[in-house]
Amino acid sequence: MLGVAGGIAAYKACHLVREFSEHGADVTVVPTPNALKFVGAATFEALSGNPVATDVFTGVDEVRHVRVGQESDLVVIAPATADLIARLAAGRADDLLTASVLVATCPVVVAPAMHTEMWLNPATRDNVATLRRRGITVLDPASGRLTGPDSGPGRLLEPAQIAELARTAAARGGLSRPLEGTTVLISAGGTREGLDPVRYLGNRSSGRQGFALAEVAGQLGARVELVAGATDALPTPANTTVTRIESTAELKAAVDERAPRADVVIMAAAVSDFRPASVAGAKMKKGSEAEAGLETLQMAENPDILRGVVAARESGALGGDTVIVGFAAETGDEDADALEYGRRKLLKKGCDVILCNEVGQGRAFGTPDNAGWLLTAPEGATDPADVTVREVPRGSKQEIAAEILAEVVRIRHADNSALQD
Repeated sequence: MLGVAGGIAAYKACHLVREFSEHGADVTVVPTPNALKFVGAATFEALSGNPVATDVFTGVDEVRHVRVGQESDLVVIAPATADLIARLAAGRADDLLTASVLVATCPVVVAPAMHTEMWLNPATRDNVATLRRRGITVLDPASGRLTGPDSGPGRLLEPAQIAELARTAAARGGLSRPLEGTTVLISAGGTREGLDPVRYLGNRSSGRQGFALAEVAGQLGARVELVAGATDALPTPANTTVTRIESTAELKAAVDERAPRADVVIMAAAVSDFRPASVAGAKMKKGSEAEAGLETLQMAENPDILRGVVAARESGALGGDTVIVGFAAETGDEDADALEYGRRKLLKKGCDVILCNEVGQGRAFGTPDNAGWLLTAPEGATDPADVTVREVPRGSKQEIAAEILAEVVRIRHADNSALQD
């Protein structure tokens, strides 16, 4: 069930219907009467293929005000205005939408959209806290352009963000706020190592997994600092500040500066292990002696940023309880498979968790989904056989992010049930 409240962002609900429908969902749109002042019922009916009603007296013979909520596997309300959130918090049932939410026993996800002053108003904050306490997932909105010249927190998340977060919430029975008050540092995307002012060496990383981690961590209550290299054009997650870098050296400097104030460090960036030993000051011209030198590149090894973060924790430069997560994008060869290389990497790096995945042939890099293994080891372990392996089945990168963050919560609180309501 997709609920739509009466705000200017109601037009984005049309894209959300398409997002869910294209993933195989049967969508019933339940707008408020005011929502139909922004988008007509015919539009929602055409997109969803289902009839639209707003009041409890439509379909009385089918007891529609009960059936819609009862039969839903997921309820998403986007946009949710300050008024609708207040009515939900009060337990009102004065239209089909609020009545349906009262009878729904499935996960309910609310995506707010309103002016900054409304979002920050103590009344709205209390209402949001009430809904969260009752087990409803209330997403934090984005920060950006609102109606008129105004800008700030309160902007509706993009439809693709809402859809992915809603599916993740549905899979986990809801999203609570176990990372409230924590700072999570995440690196994302690929690094680029310059050859000359035009050319660079890079990799196929899209940054999607790192941005998904920021997306989910922000919605779990964390303050997220995201250090991003080369990435696809991805929207900024809620509760996230983004610092852009290009080279591995820039990434290291950004991580070294931010890691001491982080409670969790997640190194999801695809870092170049090597860089050109020298960078030409001008573009290498075709046929020139300088370009001929490209036939044999002299490379220099880049610093191991993940190992450096672990060393900083060991030296006391980071808090001793800082949780450190690494990634191992591996391919197998004649000596070992990808998982074995991931086991070895966990022990070599000394971090708390590694997500190991097999890359190449359309897997992991640039794809909307991912899969792999979560690897942990007891303190002091030196044998790869001692590494604990938990398979993470294929899912969206937001779902993979939720699995990783559940492990982080388990380590921090010795109980991963905090991720579920």
